[in-house]
Amino acid sequence: MDQLASVHPVFKISSESVIVKDNITYEEISVEILDLQAWRLRNKEVTSVKILWRSQSVERATWKEEAIMMAKYPHIFPFDSVSA
Repeated sequence: MDQLASVHPVFKISSESVIVKDNITYEEISVEILDLQAWRLRNKEVTSVKILWRSQSVERATWKEEAIMMAKYPHIFPFDSVSA
């Protein structure tokens, strides 16, 4: 215990700010399609899919347009598209 008697009980915390580069991005990774539904918008029918994301719970799954998701994440579409 005598060895620690000369140690001051205060820690130095650096006040330098953290530099974050502009090119840092985060992309959600889709895991699976939970549901599918079609919407009638005036003269057009739009199909939406409910997507479960890897970092989210089922309660936070989001509805996205099927055509956009199929182009971006074709691996999560094990079935034939309703709108195709």
